[in-house]
Amino acid sequence: QVQLVESGGGLVQPGGSLRLSCAVSGNMANMFRFWAMGWYRQAVGNQREWLARITADGNTDYDDSVKGRFTISRDNAENTVYLQMNSLKPEDTAVYYCNLVPPNNQYWGQGTQVTVYS
Repeated sequence: QVQLVESGGGLVQPGGSLRLSCAVSGNMANMFRFWAMGWYRQAVGNQREWLARITADGNTDYDDSVKGRFTISRDNAENTVYLQMNSLKPEDTAVYYCNLVPPNNQYWGQGTQVTVYS
């Protein structure tokens, strides 16, 4: 089994920054370095959407909505994936989740709330 625990969310004004973390644990966590990992978000009333991906080799790609503002990274020694979010906008307000890419529905965690307010 795998547990994903997101953290680092909070309240921020437009133009601000946050860094999210996702800690991976469980009896399969030693496989983390082989997995493509991603960040997703779900705003109230919307479906969950994919934002960013990082492969086992460290290659990255992003949804157009966050490209140039968000950066995904990983630390295989710490079984952790990060999302650096800059130039935040009110429309970035959502609950943010990490998961494998493609996601495993058994692994969704609680997420971390990001609220961008004026």
